[in-house]
Order: sequence, then C-alpha cells, then structure tokens
Amino acid sequence: MKLNKKIAYVGCLGMIGIITTEFGIIGILPQIAVYYGITIDKAAYLLSAFALVIALTGPFMTLLLSGFDRKKIMLVTIFIFFFSTIVSAFSPPFWLLMIVRMLPAFLQPVYIATAIAAAVASGKKSQENQLMGIVLGGIALAMVTTVPFATYLASIFSWQVSFYIQTIVSTLALVAIFKTMPSGDIPEKKSYGSQIRILKDSPFILSTAMNFFMIASWFSTYSYFADYLVKTRKLDMATISYMLLLFGVVGVFSNWLAGKMLTKSITNTIAFFLSGTIIIPVILVYSGDSIWTTVIVIIIWGFFYAPCFLNASAYMISAAPKSLEFANSLATSFGNLGVFLGTAVGGWIISHSAINNIPWAGMAFGILALLMVVWRSILEKKNKKVVPIVVSNK
Repeated sequence: MKLNKKIAYVGCLGMIGIITTEFGIIGILPQIAVYYGITIDKAAYLLSAFALVIALTGPFMTLLLSGFDRKKIMLVTIFIFFFSTIVSAFSPPFWLLMIVRMLPAFLQPVYIATAIAAAVASGKKSQENQLMGIVLGGIALAMVTTVPFATYLASIFSWQVSFYIQTIVSTLALVAIFKTMPSGDIPEKKSYGSQIRILKDSPFILSTAMNFFMIASWFSTYSYFADYLVKTRKLDMATISYMLLLFGVVGVFSNWLAGKMLTKSITNTIAFFLSGTIIIPVILVYSGDSIWTTVIVIIIWGFFYAPCFLNASAYMISAAPKSLEFANSLATSFGNLGVFLGTAVGGWIISHSAINNIPWAGMAFGILALLMVVWRSILEKKNKKVVPIVVSNK
C-alpha cells in the first residue's frame, strides 16, 4: 500500500470516529429522553446543537488553522472527541452533556478539510478525487458499522455503552494518526481573500444553498429515525439497530454508485438522489407498518440518503475547484446547518403536531434543493461556464 493511500485511510478512520460521535446519538435519543425525563425534541438538542456549532464556526476555524501542522490538528481534534465521549459515558447532568457534546464540533470541519488536504497532497494530481473519496467514505462506513453496532449494544445494555464504542473508535484513530501521519506537514497558508473570493460566485452560492436544503430535508426525519420507527412501526430498539445496519449496508453500495455516477454527470447525479427526498416521504407515510414493508422502505431510504454528503462536497467543489479546503469546510458547515434546521423543524412538528408528519417537511426542503440545482444549471448554460470535475469514492 502506498503512503498516500495510508494517509487517506487514516483520515477515513478518523472520519468514522467523528461520524459515530455526531450521528451515533440518533439511535439512542429515545433512551436519553427517558433517562433525563425530557421530550424527544429536547433530547435532539444533542444533535442539533452539535450541528449548529459546526455551521457557525467551521469556515472560520478552517481559515484560522489552515497554516498549522496537519498531524497536530488531526491529533488534537480526535483527542477532543475522545474526551467528549468519555465524559458523556458517565451520564453527566444534561446541561453538561450538552457542553461536552458541543466542544468537538468546533474542530470537526477543520479535521475533515485537513484530512482531505493531507490525503490529496500526498498523491498525484490524477489521484485527488479518489483519495478524497476514501476519506469521505468514512461517513458511509460509520453508518454501516459503528453507528448500528453502538445502537444495538445500547438496546441490550444501556445508552451509555454507545459512548464507549465512540471512545474506542477515537482511540484507534488517535493511534493511527500518531503512527502514520508525517510530522512537519505544514501547508502554505493561503490568504483569506484568495479563499473567500468564492463566496461571490453565483454557482457556488447556489451549490451551498442546495447542500443546505438537501441535508435539512434528510435530517428532518432521519434525526428521529429511532423514535419514528418506534411510534409509527411499533419496532423495539434491538430491531431498530438491525434497521440501522440495513440502512448502512445499502448506503455503502449507493455511495459507491454515486461516485461512479458523479464521474459522468454531477448535475444528473445530484438530481437523481434528490428525487429521493420526494419519494421517501410518500412511501414512509403510505406504505403501512408490516415488518417486510418497513424493510423495503429502509432499503430505499438508505439508498437515496447515503451519498448526500459526498454529493454535497462534489457539487460545491465543482463550483470552486481551486479552493478545495475552504469549499470542503463550507460544505461541512452548511451541511450541518442543514442538520440543525432539519432537526429543529422535525422537533417542532413533533411537539406541535405528530411525528407521522415530519416526512412532509423533508419533501418541502427537497423541492427547494432541486430548485437550486435547476437555477445553477440555467445560470451556467446562460454564462456558458461549466466547471468539470471527476469524483470517485473507490
């Protein structure tokens, strides 16, 4: 295995730790709500607050730390994730749990941008998109391994076990980064002006809006995955962990497929997977509650959902190919702003209406995302300015 791929796979392992910490909470929200005696929408603050911190601070933290040693940045970030999960596992008061959950969020976009940049910098120009795909592949791998596994163990023992799993993954990532990443890898610090210039570019602004609405669409329902299946499909927590596993397995395949499709047409790929934000709400609401119907729904849901982060990054980078790190940090930040909005809207619907209605919010956001894609396509055709990019997540 060449050094460049080792660095990419180490970045991928760190991504698994990060995603397990951020989204592993989804499967145990009902248990946390019962433990602390709060409503499910209040428990969801553990996810939405994490996402809001990323959204508000991500680009600024990435710019601020862009000239620092990459190995040190990655180590510090994963250590803070490690510390957060250790404290969380001891069931602190809810206010303290909120604080320690929010701490690692400040550096999450920095880690993602740094890990991608380190992987890309260690390879050839022709390997850039493949290496980026390896790092981002950690998202799909977490969804099929650590997230459902942590939820399953939590259903057998207690919700605290989920945080122990997160701690183990963070420990493995720390060791891998320490042993594999080269020291003294300090990139040339680019001027702030050269990076933020992309914020004036209309296609990039529309791509950012698409990312925001797309993620909001998916997370208005996905944030309440466990509670939704408990209340609408009458499933127990152990069965839900199997559903998360199935969701993730399908997601690994669709993530691979999306990578192949993106090499042919980014716009068509985005539009195809965005169609799921309209299809999924319909089948969630009208498909009935039998176990086999639910299995089919989960397969279709996981297929359309899984590539959303890869698609968002590819779509935004295609509008700003010369600002890879900053564009990636913005993709992470606005994606997490979408997580915050989707989770907040879903929680508001649950508290003011019924959990059965949250898929319709996803459809509304999905339509807005599709409109952004159409708008950018019209604008680029009008200006005859299409920026090609090849993306692979092998």
